[in-house]
Amino acid sequence: MSPSTVLENQPTFFGNTRSQLRKRTLLFRYLAIINILLGLWYIEWRMVYSINLEAWWFAVPLFMAEVYSFTGGLLFMVGLWRPIERQVRSLDRLFPRMPAEQWPTVDVFIACYNEPAEMVEATARAALAMQYIHRKLRVYILDDGSSPEMAAMAERLNAEDLDTKTMRIVARKIRHRRDRLVRRIEELHNLEPGIADAETFLNFYAKRQMSPMGRMQAKWLGSLKELTVILNGGKATVTDYLMEEIADLQAQMVRLDKELQDLGRCRYIARPKPAGRPHHAKAGNINYALFSGETSGKFILTLDADHIPQAKFLKRVLPYFYKYELFADRYEDNNIAFVQTPQDFSNLPSDDPFGHQAHLFYGPIQQGKDGLDSAFYTGTNAILRREAVVSVGLRNFSSLLAEDDDLLDDFELVGGMSISSITEDMNTAMRLHAAGWQSVYHNEILAHGLAPDDLDATLKQRLRWAQGTIQVLTQENPLTKQGLSLIQRLQYFGTMYSYFSGFATLVYLVCPIIYFFTGIVPVKSMGIAFALHFVPTYIINRLTFLSVAWGIPARELWRSEQYAIALFPLFIKSVSTVFLNASLSFQVTPKYRKKGIFLHLVQAQILVLVLSLVGMAWGLYQYYQGAYSDPMAYVINVIWSGYNITLLWSVIGASFWQPKVSKKDLNLSREGSF
Repeated sequence: MSPSTVLENQPTFFGNTRSQLRKRTLLFRYLAIINILLGLWYIEWRMVYSINLEAWWFAVPLFMAEVYSFTGGLLFMVGLWRPIERQVRSLDRLFPRMPAEQWPTVDVFIACYNEPAEMVEATARAALAMQYIHRKLRVYILDDGSSPEMAAMAERLNAEDLDTKTMRIVARKIRHRRDRLVRRIEELHNLEPGIADAETFLNFYAKRQMSPMGRMQAKWLGSLKELTVILNGGKATVTDYLMEEIADLQAQMVRLDKELQDLGRCRYIARPKPAGRPHHAKAGNINYALFSGETSGKFILTLDADHIPQAKFLKRVLPYFYKYELFADRYEDNNIAFVQTPQDFSNLPSDDPFGHQAHLFYGPIQQGKDGLDSAFYTGTNAILRREAVVSVGLRNFSSLLAEDDDLLDDFELVGGMSISSITEDMNTAMRLHAAGWQSVYHNEILAHGLAPDDLDATLKQRLRWAQGTIQVLTQENPLTKQGLSLIQRLQYFGTMYSYFSGFATLVYLVCPIIYFFTGIVPVKSMGIAFALHFVPTYIINRLTFLSVAWGIPARELWRSEQYAIALFPLFIKSVSTVFLNASLSFQVTPKYRKKGIFLHLVQAQILVLVLSLVGMAWGLYQYYQGAYSDPMAYVINVIWSGYNITLLWSVIGASFWQPKVSKKDLNLSREGSF
């Protein structure tokens, strides 16, 4: 957690939230402008002067790859133009104070499929332990696998929660209020005979013809009766008023009885999954919980099965959804649809061989999107406003229903979260933004999860992200989607555009190999002119990136860059499968490590690495044979290939990476083998 996110640490500030530009933003802007100008200069030189048309078959693809990279960099810099850092007071520290009775109800959705019950139990326990008003917090285990073990675990957790000291106190207070209602009803019933006699007395004297004094008394009694009717709210008799009050108290008793019965805060929902009908994976699971009638919280905290929330989660995030109206002297809802917080992982080794640490994305990138009202929802560790999700979901459902009447039977699975993509989170966020709702990124770690710790699970997860993102592009192109602002269109499109990088990467990897075996270069000259244009552009590009990533460990940045290149076969596959209309299915990321070596998953990377090494050796032989007319070209291609090899080695090394085993674990393993 960054201390700068906690606004109550700054008592001199008046207000509950504020934001400011991220540090070094102006430096980044200066470098970005220089970067763009140099990039245009380099592209112009390449296009006009340096393309080797005699080898157009790979010179032109190289130039196109460079144009692609320049465009991607431009979109990246636009997205980082206004990164903001937010500060907020906790819900119980708001000024003016928000009364506890005005705190909203919150449902926690823990979406699970085939995860072990003990893993989900840890998440549910942490959710139940969050610092919040107990009667306004419910935890729902959304079991897409309908596991009896999961249901039993949820029932046991619910019973344990009801038996805690806090919940016993809550139950005792409800029973005490109910007992008071019972006594009050008994008291009112005891008044019935006396009130009936009094009304008889009033009616008797009001009708008698008496002396002037008697008539005056009757008039006075009649006025008293009229006054009684007025005080009774227009009821004809005091008895009617009494009966209505008794009925109202009895209705309160019914509500208290229901509140007592519904006191359990850990609930289990297993949606029906009829054969032959689409179930829409995680999106359908959440949508069923939204529309099944079993949940009603004003806000929804979505958690993956392995993400453990901190106790302060709700207090730190919920203030973003309110604004204080000075003249009304109360807090009112604003237009925020969701608040996303970072994902952080507790099981990563120090060297993080799979590149899971995402401080670049859950940092400057999300802060940049936040500053442009485009913060992404990433599926977990986020709070959503139910009204926003339901209203946008119903709007989309009505448009789908116009095309397919059969969807009416699947209403509870289709409305709400997007079912159009296997990355339902990003698509849902885009629809919310298009509908006019806003988003917030709160840069404070408030939950810890588990990252895949083998290459097979890692690649499955990355493939799903890539395929789902391309799906959104083909079905709801942000460049043409109504409701999005221009900058929001660019933000979503920039993310989708990045997944086409596999084709450009393949060109970058193959070009030096072609040179080694043929001696053909894609650039007319790799001498002084090339260095003059390429070197300054490359240096400024790196400086611009470093100004953005300041404070993020260099090892993590390097690993991120390695995987951006080394996963080129996966990115090519993701684009190809979507555009060829291959059947895609949501695959839950495995939570436990598979044993073994996964070299079969990196065959393409191994092939490029071997060809690069063989090519460099062959090129060296050719160099000593005097076959090269331009020795500098060989040197440049050796450097180029060496750089490619260091990038590819990350994923190849991860294929046979094994976690370090401590001496204690080793001894236990040996003892267990006897």
